[in-house]
Amino acid sequence: MSERPHNLLLAFYGDDFTGSTDALEFLSRAGAKTALFIEPPTPEQLARYDGLRAIGVAGMTRSLAPAQMEATLRPAFRQLRQLGAPHVHYKVCSTFDSSPTIGSIGRAIDVGADVFQAPFVPLLVAAPPLGRYCAFGNLFARMGIGSTGTIHRLDRHPSMRKHPVTPADESDLRLHLGRQTDKCIGLFDLLHIALPEPEARSALDQLMQQGAEVVLFDAMYASQLAGIGRLIDRYASPQAPLFSVGSSGIEMALGAHWQQAEQLQPQTAWADPGRAEPLLVASGSCSPVTSGQIAWALSQGFREVVLDTAALAARPDDAALLDGYASTITEQVNDGRHVILHTNGGENASATNEIFAQQGLDASALRERTAQLYGTALGTILRNVVARTGVQRLVVAGGDTSSFAARALGIEAVEMIAPLSPGAPLCRAYAPNSPVDGREVNFKGGQVGREDYFGTVLEGKQPALHPTHS
Repeated sequence: MSERPHNLLLAFYGDDFTGSTDALEFLSRAGAKTALFIEPPTPEQLARYDGLRAIGVAGMTRSLAPAQMEATLRPAFRQLRQLGAPHVHYKVCSTFDSSPTIGSIGRAIDVGADVFQAPFVPLLVAAPPLGRYCAFGNLFARMGIGSTGTIHRLDRHPSMRKHPVTPADESDLRLHLGRQTDKCIGLFDLLHIALPEPEARSALDQLMQQGAEVVLFDAMYASQLAGIGRLIDRYASPQAPLFSVGSSGIEMALGAHWQQAEQLQPQTAWADPGRAEPLLVASGSCSPVTSGQIAWALSQGFREVVLDTAALAARPDDAALLDGYASTITEQVNDGRHVILHTNGGENASATNEIFAQQGLDASALRERTAQLYGTALGTILRNVVARTGVQRLVVAGGDTSSFAARALGIEAVEMIAPLSPGAPLCRAYAPNSPVDGREVNFKGGQVGREDYFGTVLEGKQPALHPTHS
């Protein structure tokens, strides 16, 4: 890329990997060439990527305690500020997964506000193309992204209200966030959104005059996003970047605004990646959506390998254990079989939890430990299989585990090469000194995709018919 940092329009830091690929997709679709890095990139790394208009960092802060988050985010935000992008975005899950003790979005806001000293922090969680809607401060979410599931208020969402670590018991995001920060939170509601632009600007200015340090924006329709992008863009410059927080709705809003301002031309045509077989899938997700996708794939002839999480918990450094899985999968792949390696073996759960309890892990430490342990194991096994086979396309499912899996795979960065399902594009991996370098990778969150999702990735497009492989 050009060495002039002001060519960047936006830099973002994602609180997990799969959420970061979501932001990557919408920036790429908007026409901003984007690279998603595992760590904040150095100037030398950036120089290897031509024509970038945006960059992202796929972090892991959604699974961290507030003090750990601050220790991670403060230097990362400072590094991103030095890039000269007028916008720096802390990207969070569109279901606002967080609590005062885990993945605190409030702590991220406190740190970002201190580093950037912007006049206010825009907060946009709504992302209508993903089935996420905000009305008078309350968040509503479709059951599954890229599906036709029912829309629920967040605190009545069948999956999110039962989340094992950050259950959604409050749909009003002002109240939810108010448990995590002392900053004053204002609401730019649907009635403000409907105002003509001059009146909308005045309404936003008035909120800040009234003391709002964070401004939550409602949105119900994709057509409303460009106006939000235009409102917040006037506060941003390379010399004084605007720090924002939210879902990929931020990228959608700014991208739509930049298109209208003719700063970007949307990319609507993508090369057809075609079918890639055999397909290799690793899943650390325990969401009902992913469980249904695994069941569908098995009904279509995919082979299943279940990771013995109890054995892994008891022997986390047992390289032979992981190598055994890699050998088993290699045999299946060399026979032309699609394989799903996953951690959803229900019979292992109680034994695994007992081992972790004996290790003295509380709920916070347990989430961080399992994400690291399972994600690293899944990534290590996949890397070994890729080294031994001709697999060209990989899928990693699970928000918390994906960040660790990507690191174990040796990935430095990814770029989008084709859309597949909203929020989960097909990407090209840049992985120096790793067999994964140049392979196609797809990272998906637990709530993403239709029942036949793995068939979609296999075909490289939404399949007309369910693929069968026996």
